[in-house]
Amino acid sequence: MADFFDVVLGQRAYRQLKPDPVPDDVVMRILEAATHAPSEENHQPWEFIVVRDEATRQAIGRVTQEVWEAFGREYARGQLTPKFFEAVDQWATGGLAAAPVHVVICGNTERTPEEQLPSSIFPAVQNLLLAACALGLGSLMSTLSVTNRAAFSPVLGLPAHIVPLALVPLGWPERALGPARREPVEEHLHRDRWGGR
Repeated sequence: MADFFDVVLGQRAYRQLKPDPVPDDVVMRILEAATHAPSEENHQPWEFIVVRDEATRQAIGRVTQEVWEAFGREYARGQLTPKFFEAVDQWATGGLAAAPVHVVICGNTERTPEEQLPSSIFPAVQNLLLAACALGLGSLMSTLSVTNRAAFSPVLGLPAHIVPLALVPLGWPERALGPARREPVEEHLHRDRWGGR
């Protein structure tokens, strides 16, 4: 098992994943880690949908591509370097659908009001990403697909009280990636009050 700080500092978005299967016990171990995240009043409102079925993954891919082409692509074009943009474009237009496992992380509004779901769901997603990294899997967190809930929810047959909030594709990485690029913490650190450098 990798050292905690090696995992945290090594976790990054993988958009190119091998088609090789990911064993059920590995996915279950990752999901167990996700459920050990903190949640609002310990309501644990998370629901995980593990998608392996190719037709369903392709349908998720189509929704993602439609959202990307409708508004995501042009927005991202002005925000990302050309190389980064090309990688995201390839992922959104086919790479996602090719990932062997999709984990859709939803919130249950019968446990927690919808406006409070993110404070419980996104810590669980972070645990999921870190567990995947610790076990050698590639992953990333996407909210692109779920922004069109009207198109996305029917793909999975989600009832009205289940809100999709994130999608994490899982798979074995096509290639190793270097460390994530991060600005030094000092550039974001304030001591005692705003501006206290």
